[in-house]
Amino acid sequence: MSKYYFDFEEPLKAIEAKISTLHKTASRTGMDVYSSIQKLQDELEQKKLEIYGSLNRWQRVQLARHPNRPHSSDYIKRIVDGWYEFHGDRLYADDSSVIVGSGYIKSTKFIIICQEKGRGTNDKVLRNFGMMRPEGYRKAQRFMKLAEKFNVPILSLIDTPGAYPGIGAEERGQAEAIASNLFTMSRLKVPIISVVIGEGASGGALGICLSDKMLCLENTWFSVISPEGCASILFRDPIKCVEAADAMKVTSQDLFELGMCDRIINEPSGGAHTDYDNAAKLVEISICEEYDLLKELSPSELIEGRIKKYNDMGQWIDNG
Repeated sequence: MSKYYFDFEEPLKAIEAKISTLHKTASRTGMDVYSSIQKLQDELEQKKLEIYGSLNRWQRVQLARHPNRPHSSDYIKRIVDGWYEFHGDRLYADDSSVIVGSGYIKSTKFIIICQEKGRGTNDKVLRNFGMMRPEGYRKAQRFMKLAEKFNVPILSLIDTPGAYPGIGAEERGQAEAIASNLFTMSRLKVPIISVVIGEGASGGALGICLSDKMLCLENTWFSVISPEGCASILFRDPIKCVEAADAMKVTSQDLFELGMCDRIINEPSGGAHTDYDNAAKLVEISICEEYDLLKELSPSELIEGRIKKYNDMGQWIDNG
């Protein structure tokens, strides 16, 4: 994949271009440019610390949407053994925007439900850009119930710009499918862990991530609406997405402070897209550590904890 740079990453692009030029010069002429390259490498690392250590909310939203950011399928390849994929909702169709299957993470078997955006034009169209349809939520629910039946923990990976808003999806009960999933997940008697690996937009994300533990990668966002959508409604100007992102508090750090996110997973320097293997390792470690805590709880303790978790979200002022 070709390297993509956001506006705020332009200083890095300039330094990396110089390093590339020196490598080519050394290859062509045999000149010793090691010291010059090392100096630029040090400058590059320092600049990365400056840029990624002071990202604003909108810049984190951009990183969550990075075209080279690892998708669910990339994590499955790296952390899941014995992967076996399931298909269909036994009602209408198989929704390719959500991948459902079983496999082992370390020595623990999980039912894994994950949203997939796709790579390249054909795959993106096949995956509907990660926007689930009603049959996708019903496929997910089908295997959630199977997980409960066989006492297998559930893992969901979240990465979607939202549920598909097309007429067909509405005709087939999009809202009901999401609501039914929420009702089902609230009562499941097995551990549920969800990980936001990119975007988590609206009920499209919530429909598979009501969980005991919600983990967020460092450069992710999760909200009822995208910053652009919020800006269009509140400010009547979609360009004001920076202000909207700040107003909504959409980042993983915001969610952690609000009590929605239980754990922030650090990313490799520069974002998860810079090092797939290291990013996957960090996700794997976090999942295993959280599961080790949850597996000690009884079904009733899991459900009671889930209820408390969501009841404690937000603030109420009693004027009575």
